[in-house]
Amino acid sequence: MATPLLCVLFVVLFTTSAEDVKLKYKASTKPVRLFTEEELRRYDGRQEDLPIYMAVKGVVFDVTRGKEFYGKDAPYNALVGKDSTRAVAKMSLDPADLTSDTTGLTKEQLTSLDSIFEGTYKTKYPIVGYTASRILKEDGSPNEDFKPEDQPHFHIRDEF
Repeated sequence: MATPLLCVLFVVLFTTSAEDVKLKYKASTKPVRLFTEEELRRYDGRQEDLPIYMAVKGVVFDVTRGKEFYGKDAPYNALVGKDSTRAVAKMSLDPADLTSDTTGLTKEQLTSLDSIFEGTYKTKYPIVGYTASRILKEDGSPNEDFKPEDQPHFHIRDEF
């Protein structure tokens, strides 16, 4: 009599564990958030009730945790609310460098950009979406070079 009871208990525990695993690895059904330049500007650290966003290489990071660096009147506030890829590559706060344009950057600057992107932004800050320019061409058509499976993983936030 103990054997059937053990079998039932095993089935119940196994089924529960299987359900836990399914829930743990369930794919997100929420869409990737795309930011236009105008929309990204809203997240520049000036409004206390909004998070602080910064894009590098077309990937939008929530840098609110680094508010002492990126918040209003903070030393790197010029970098937020926009795609500052060029400025990150050049380690510059020059207004002319606050752009996503990488034209004319040296090999060393591009290497530095990749290092900072991987070692700082992707490791410290959650990814909340992409700039529209990363996925779309200037004419609004899809960028054929964009492959979702090759994109950095991001942590879904409630606002999506």
